[in-house]
Amino acid sequence: MSQITPAQQLFDLTGEVALVTGASSGLGRRFAEVLAAHGAKVVAAARRTDRLKDLAATSPNISALALDVTDTKAIPAALDEAERAFGPLTLLVNNAGIASGGRIVNTQDGEWEQVIRTNVDAVWHLSRAFAERIIARKGSGAIINIASLVAGRVGLSSASYAISKAAVLHMSKAQAWEWARHGIRVNAISPGFIASEMTDEYLASPAGQDMIKRVPQRRSGQPSDLDGTLLLLASSRASGFITGAEINVDGGHALA
Repeated sequence: MSQITPAQQLFDLTGEVALVTGASSGLGRRFAEVLAAHGAKVVAAARRTDRLKDLAATSPNISALALDVTDTKAIPAALDEAERAFGPLTLLVNNAGIASGGRIVNTQDGEWEQVIRTNVDAVWHLSRAFAERIIARKGSGAIINIASLVAGRVGLSSASYAISKAAVLHMSKAQAWEWARHGIRVNAISPGFIASEMTDEYLASPAGQDMIKRVPQRRSGQPSDLDGTLLLLASSRASGFITGAEINVDGGHALA
């Protein structure tokens, strides 16, 4: 039997260099903070650079990067800048996303395209560019794509958002299958309704309160509820044999 690795070593991310998108607020900010607190060097990327500067000021392990993930032509230069900060990237957290639109027939012109550009196209292009770098240097790395409970549960959000997250989930599996031979693990986290700037108004509404009653744990999630799953998938020691997986963090909502 192999030696047992203590938990503090199992989740020690020293030596990892992570890029986290959508890191100016909400889950993205939390992801950056948690990774940095466990030893990783983190490049926090988003459009709102004022918030990124505030985040970077909290830890020497965090650097700010201005990035609009929908500007796919800017991705190579952005990755170059990210690697100048801390060295070659080993971890990508595709967190940037938007929720827009409503019922399909009521979705305004342009909303579908914007959701797909942000939630799907950006994941495709960033992941591919990241993987190309890992493959070129014959290294190893990991990608964590943030999907959603609604990827498999239509009716809980706008149709465009649910469809985009279903695409992210399937893309994660395709990436995992293609890149496993190159030492790249790809997994997805599917959060339920987590308190954040994106969801707070809804969760406080009568509809949101009624939805919470249908969650088996009878509560919405907190950003901290994702910490353990993030660390598991980020650590090659803890999840070196896990790829192509989806982990629901939803209080059992998918069962309801």
